[in-house]
Amino acid sequence: MNPICIVDDQPYICSTIASILKDEGYQTIVFPDAESFWQRLDTINPSLVMLDIWLPGIDGLQLLKSLQSRFPELPIIMMSGHAGIETAVAAIKAGAYDFMEKPLHLDVLLDKVKSAIKHRPARSDSILPSDTGLEIASADLLMPPGMVEVVESSVPQRTLRENVVLNGVGLLSGRKTGIILSPLGVNEGIVFQTLDGQTIRGHITSLGNFSQTVSSKTFSANSTTLDNGRQQVRTVEHLMAIFSMYGITNALIKVDDEVPNVDGSAKDFCDLIVQAGIEEQPAYTRVAVIRQKIGVGNDDKNEKYLYAEPFEGFEISMRVDYPAPIGEQIFTFNPEKRSFAKEIAPARSFNTFENIEMAQRLGKVGGGYLNSHIIMYEGKVINTELRFPDEFVRHKILDLLGDLYLLGFPIRGRITANMTSHGYNQALVERLYRAIQSSSR
Repeated sequence: MNPICIVDDQPYICSTIASILKDEGYQTIVFPDAESFWQRLDTINPSLVMLDIWLPGIDGLQLLKSLQSRFPELPIIMMSGHAGIETAVAAIKAGAYDFMEKPLHLDVLLDKVKSAIKHRPARSDSILPSDTGLEIASADLLMPPGMVEVVESSVPQRTLRENVVLNGVGLLSGRKTGIILSPLGVNEGIVFQTLDGQTIRGHITSLGNFSQTVSSKTFSANSTTLDNGRQQVRTVEHLMAIFSMYGITNALIKVDDEVPNVDGSAKDFCDLIVQAGIEEQPAYTRVAVIRQKIGVGNDDKNEKYLYAEPFEGFEISMRVDYPAPIGEQIFTFNPEKRSFAKEIAPARSFNTFENIEMAQRLGKVGGGYLNSHIIMYEGKVINTELRFPDEFVRHKILDLLGDLYLLGFPIRGRITANMTSHGYNQALVERLYRAIQSSSR
């Protein structure tokens, strides 16, 4: 039988549980924190996880959500000596199989373990792995030189020809918001400016958790947020995808705290760039060339993974496999062979009615979700007609394009993705950035 994993920062608790279970014939592996446990998940397949709620760094409830997303059938027993009934209920609602109070009682422990191992919950067709939560992904900081190299290309840098304005509703806030796009000089990059004059670079180093030095980080899965420590700008991914695909290397974006989402796609942003016009600048664009395969996650179709590898040009291959009405969808996008404006930009965000309703009750998202998503309920799309039969996987590519441009350079290489959201996207970009730093040294 596969091992039972015990995640608890109290050595006495870990050794006691491990000893009891060993006497009953179970194999166990002990971990003192969420990060070390998550790193091992590429090489082990637990039959059960016994997880303490109060952990250093990433807490047990955060880890529970990530485990539910990655391993929806994995039984998890939460443990705590200080949690009240509300926390226990929250854990069960979040997907835990059961909850135990410390100190643990021998008979109760063994009964719950035996029951949990037999329990393999069927995945509900009405539930889509939610992008309204968090993802834990590897973001190893030590990268050997030579994996990614930045070279000068023959393509000129580009900016906008004139100022343009777009108004809409914020996805997360549900409030009316807007942006002003303006030209910017050579080598200035993509720069966001908030209404109080704060500037935030459209770059991987502006992610809120970039300065963390742990090798496994918690990322927001539902959108990409940039932060300078005083102000933030949320939901930048669709706009960043537009800049990437139109070759805009220098631009200023004046914004409140959230880029308007409009209909959940990037179609309106395409129209905005056409309206502004594009001006080539007297300097060349630098390109990040992938020299060796570099990735995040385990290359298994049943797990999330994302990697970049050498390729002459640029290409993304994305696979998703969700319950009805989505199913398995695979799409490959190469901008030299397909039209971004016609085939990727119009693809909209998606989620289930249940997930959106829950996120709204928790205050994680605003009313903008209801008007800017393909909404599914009981295996059917309930609020719109699909623009493409495989609109779901196309939208995942749109998000990935935007997150990749946080690297600060266009990429020369092939990107392969399986079931990823923004968390994995951002983790890959951080690894690419660290690899560039290592090569430049």
